Parts: sequence; structure tokens; C-alpha cells
Amino acid sequence: MTPSELARAARVHIESRFNEVRVTGELSNFRRPSSGHWYFSIKDEATQIRCAMFVNRNRFANLQPKDGLSVLLRGRVSLYEARGDFQIIVDHMEAAGEGALRLAYEALLKQLHSEGLTDPARKRPLPVYPKRIAVITSQTGAALQDMLSVWRRRYPVAEVVVLDVAVQGDQSEAQILGAIARLPQVEADLAIVTRGGGSLEDLWTFNMERVARALAAAPIPTISAIGHEIDTAITDYVADVRAPTPSAAAELCTPDVQTMSARIRETQALLVRLTNHRLSQLHARLDNSRARLTSPAGRVQQWMQRMDDLALRAGRAMAQHLTRQRQTLTGLERGLSAQHPERAIRRLHETLTGLNDRAARAMLSTISMRRQQAAALARTLHAVSPLDTLGRGYAILTDNAGNAKTSVHTLDNEVLAHLADGYATLELKQRHPGEGLGATRKEESS
Repeated sequence: MTPSELARAARVHIESRFNEVRVTGELSNFRRPSSGHWYFSIKDEATQIRCAMFVNRNRFANLQPKDGLSVLLRGRVSLYEARGDFQIIVDHMEAAGEGALRLAYEALLKQLHSEGLTDPARKRPLPVYPKRIAVITSQTGAALQDMLSVWRRRYPVAEVVVLDVAVQGDQSEAQILGAIARLPQVEADLAIVTRGGGSLEDLWTFNMERVARALAAAPIPTISAIGHEIDTAITDYVADVRAPTPSAAAELCTPDVQTMSARIRETQALLVRLTNHRLSQLHARLDNSRARLTSPAGRVQQWMQRMDDLALRAGRAMAQHLTRQRQTLTGLERGLSAQHPERAIRRLHETLTGLNDRAARAMLSTISMRRQQAAALARTLHAVSPLDTLGRGYAILTDNAGNAKTSVHTLDNEVLAHLADGYATLELKQRHPGEGLGATRKEESS
């Protein structure tokens, strides 16, 4: 193998073996040429490794690299073939301390997520009108004062219980855990864990596993309001509600008294209008009922008059019914008398005699009419028959198919001449268009 082939094979093998690596160490030999790329080494007590971070990556770094700085690198292992140098192509660089905290943050968040502690389905709703609010924060911090200012303006009826704790430092974890454990004794409707902004190290207490698990197991609904809007702590994920700032948390958990007062006034006015409308309807129904209501004596008199009317109508109806029945009986008697057998036989005999006479007359009339029609048809047929015409010396010319020829222009070389006693085959010698029978006679006479 040539050196180039060996270097290329080694690079391919190394890159396929190490996909992505994270390395922490101390920067040395840092240089930045005019191209904007960064070239440096990362080392510990025993080893140093060359590194390259190209401009499309190093422009996103949020630190100024210099020799002696402890950093955390993320990248891929490769080989610079031109010199055969083993190196790391760096994609991301951050300070070593913050990088370790970030890794721990991501690992804990992933674990809590796998256990379902960040699942939105387990989140509890906040009470609409809380009477007592527990605030776990530093009593001297600005976050508490911001929240109290919001509550004085929006919801001054709320009772606020402050559980004073250290929000950073060595004692903060134990104090916050103790405050969460005291929530059942406080008998609050909800709890808020909050503090102002700071660096990742300042906010780290709220990224600790014990604090996150204790807040997730709190017996009442919880709000996490850690830092500013850009800050996100582990407690923000496990709490029932996450607020971007302490002031926002104060607004989220309480209604606005002025809005409530306006709504109450609107509801009261609506209730008055509905009540007045309902009273008007009831008064109208009462007036209608009074108008329809009559005394018992008058009601009895009406029923007595009604009974007399019904009795009179019943008598008239019975008399009419009897009259109709008598008329029906009389009609049935007349019909039965008319259906006597002797009368029916005599009537049928007369009908049969009349029909025989009519049939005979109709037959004679039909025969006479048919004879007259036959004679007329015979005369008509004789008048249109060509036989008489042929008998006077005329002939009919046709072709062999029997089609009549009426013009000299349509004559074939051979035609058939039909006479009174037969036909003859003629051959055409000459045509004389425009010269009819009259023209021939004139020539003969001349």
C-alpha cells in the first residue's frame, strides 16, 4: 500500500468505528487563521489530540476559546490524510462545567419522562378561586414581591403563606424538600415553587432529582415558575403548570377581581331582566286564567242547557232515522215486485224478438252495401286498367327488370314493348329528344 492508500483506509475505518464522541479536557495550541476555522488540541495529563472546528460550526459557540480553558467537545473522530494526523472534527463546544450540568439535566429529564412524571395526562387543574396559596421561595427575593404586587391588584382576598427557603446553594435542596413536606399542614389550595433568573448553576437546585420527585408527589396542584422566560428547569416539567415568570404564575392561579366584578354586574343585570320577563309571563297567565274562570252555578246552568240541546237533537235524529228506514223498506218492496219472474221472462222474450228483427234487417243492408261497393271498385279498376289503352294501339316500354321507361334519355339499347296480346324485344337505333307523337304526324302530313 502507498502512504495515501493506508491513510485513506485508516480514515474510513476510524470514521465508521466512532460515529459521535464527547470529550472533555483542556484547550491548548489554539489558533484561528484568516479562513475563520479553529485549530487546537485538547489534552489531559497524559495525552493530547488535534481538533478542528470549521467556521460553519464555531460561529454558534457561545464562548471565547483560549489556551487552558476546560471545555466539553462533541464531534466525530477522523484522520487528516495529508499528514496522517489523528483528529476530532468538532461540531459543538461549551464550557466543561456547564456541559456536565447540561448532560445531567438531559439524563434526568429523559428518566422522568420514561416514568411518566412529565405526562400531560397526569397534570391536575388549578382551582378557579383559591383561598390560600403556598409560595415556596426566598422571602427576601424579588420574585415574591412581584407576585404579591400582582395579587394586591388582581385578587386581594387570597391568603398567601410564604415558606421561606434558600433558592440556591448547599442548603437549598434540603429546605425546599422540607417546604414541600409541610404543604399538608399549611392546608393551601395550591403551591407555587419560584425564584428569579440566573445561570444554570444558580438554578440547579430545581434540576435535582429529589426536588423534582417531591414536587411531582405534592398533594395539591403545583406551579413551577423558575427564572425568566428562556429558563426551563426540571420542576417545570413535573409541576402541574409551568409559568414563564413569577408574575405570570401569580396571574395564572388567580382571577382578576375587576373582571369578576364586571361579570357579576352583567350577570346580575341579566338575572333582573330574566326575572322581570318571567314575572310578566306569569302575570299574563294569571290574567288569562281569571278571564276563563266562571262561578260553579253558572257552570251548572251551562251544562243543564247543554243537556236540553242534546236531548232535542237526539229526538230529531231518531225521527229522521225512522223516516229513512221506512223509505228504504218501501223502495225494497217496489224492487222485489219489479223482479217477479213472469215479467222478466216476458220482457226478455220481447227483447229477443226485437233483436232477431234488427239482425235480419242489418244483414240485408250490409249485403246490399257490399254489392254496391264491389260494382264501384270494378268500374274504377276498369277505368285505370292499361288493357283498354293497349287495345287501342299503345305499348308500354320497360327494361329487362320491368321498370317503365318514360323518357328517350333513359332508354337502353334493348327494351321490351308490352302490347295487348304479348310483348316484343326492340333494339334502339336512334333517339329524337324533344320530338313527340305530334311532331311525327306533322312530318307525315307534310
